[in-house]
Amino acid sequence: MTDALTGSRYRHREVDASVLVLDAAGQPLRDRDLTVAQTRHEFGFGCTAPGVPGEQALTQWLDLFDTATLQFYWGRYEPEPGRTEVDALTRQARALAERGARLKGHPLVWHTVKAPWVDRLTLDEAERALRGRIRREVGDFAGLIRTWDVVNEAVIMPRFENEPDGVRNAITRLCEKYGRVEFIRMAVDEVRSADPDAVLVLNDFDLGPEYERLISDLLDAGVRVDAIGLQSHMHQGFRGEEQMHAICERFARFGLPLHWTETSLVSGDLMPPHIDDLNDYVVDRWPSTPEGELRQADEIVRHYRTLVEHPSVAAITYWGFDDATAWLNAPSGLIRRDGSPKPAYDALRDLVRGEWWLGEVPMRTDEEGRIRLRAFAGDFTLTAEGLSGPVSVGADESAVRAVLGCGPTDG
Repeated sequence: MTDALTGSRYRHREVDASVLVLDAAGQPLRDRDLTVAQTRHEFGFGCTAPGVPGEQALTQWLDLFDTATLQFYWGRYEPEPGRTEVDALTRQARALAERGARLKGHPLVWHTVKAPWVDRLTLDEAERALRGRIRREVGDFAGLIRTWDVVNEAVIMPRFENEPDGVRNAITRLCEKYGRVEFIRMAVDEVRSADPDAVLVLNDFDLGPEYERLISDLLDAGVRVDAIGLQSHMHQGFRGEEQMHAICERFARFGLPLHWTETSLVSGDLMPPHIDDLNDYVVDRWPSTPEGELRQADEIVRHYRTLVEHPSVAAITYWGFDDATAWLNAPSGLIRRDGSPKPAYDALRDLVRGEWWLGEVPMRTDEEGRIRLRAFAGDFTLTAEGLSGPVSVGADESAVRAVLGCGPTDG
């Protein structure tokens, strides 16, 4: 990482901490050479889990990101009552967690990509099924998945209708029955009953006054969500620094962390501006282009710098790691269909694992066994003469201890 502690606009992300380095017996390691290397950011640099199987895609993903969003769309997860994808999702979750990734589930409640069989139930039966689905998924993945998008796109939910067979959407009907605030309260309460420590994100693409009113109503009613989720699929062009900052400012007033949960930029021709619903844009081919890739690389750096600069933003999830599995078949991935990285991948990596990252840096403890750690807040490994140990330093910490000679869970 570059020397960031010179009045930079990222000062709130950085630590300037005294680290007391101890051996396994608790004795200070005085006047000792050691190496410090960052292993993860405190800030959540996330992405949807790699859609293409194989070690190459996983390695590319892990070389840039530290927080994976796993997909729990009800209609795909449980296409028939009781037949779920729990085994496949568990394997994927463990493979990522074992390599150090934090995990998030998306979404628990949504009116789209939900199980069609639920629509044919009575309202009471549909409610029991939804409550059970929430408790089951959260309970099955407790200890692996800590963060959930608890309710997705609630602003439009009570008026959403698109069922082709004339059977009304069960989630729409339930949201109509309860109203948005009490419907969200129900979902939050079910999650808390299965995992009291879960971090719950309310997620929406509506970044206007209606979403602001919903958040205000939830807080007034005592419904506890832990973060505000904001989506921005920029298939029609980058919003620009001023607009991104203005959105952050409007939602920061609620005093909750902001998670940019779904964010993307295309590396091909832009979607026409007259398209209102992005899902309505259907094309046979939407290729990435050399000019578009250069534009995407420039815009992703501007986008991330703007969001990381804002003190209320706690996480960014890029939506669609590769073009092969990207939403709407768009060229919005950071990896081309042939598996090669686009310029945007390299540009973002130069930030996240370059400018904002502490590589292997030699240091020496003083006569008290301390070092001065200056870096973006996060997790680090200290190594000295065959001994190693982890240390986590938050942005609000100025003094911590690191014990060498023990593993991450050995104390």
